[in-house]
Amino acid sequence: MWTLSLIARGPKNGAEIVDAIEEMTQGWWRPSPGSIYPLLADLQREGLLQKRDDGRYELDPKVREEFEWLPGVGRSRPRGIPEMLSDMDGFVSYFEDLRSSDASKLQPHHESIEKLGRRLLALAEGGESA
Repeated sequence: MWTLSLIARGPKNGAEIVDAIEEMTQGWWRPSPGSIYPLLADLQREGLLQKRDDGRYELDPKVREEFEWLPGVGRSRPRGIPEMLSDMDGFVSYFEDLRSSDASKLQPHHESIEKLGRRLLALAEGGESA
């Protein structure tokens, strides 16, 4: 799913996908070329991807249309508040996990997190944003 999600954001080749996944996991996982390239070939055979002349893969146009409806992927279709809250809950869970495993990664963002918290609290209380 990560591979399709990355390609949905823009055409990528295998090396770019490997690098992006390593960045997304903050270095915790770097997929091997032996796993990414066979996966790309399978996705292409299944008609989900097309390989461009420049060697990058892109979603098949029909797949792109459907993919835009998936949460966390395309975002070009209107979304409702429950889905947005669910996404926000996922991000907060991620930050909580990060706090317990490597809090130093959150420290540079302390002020931004507090500001968002104050704004959300003001919304919940019906007041004006901070």
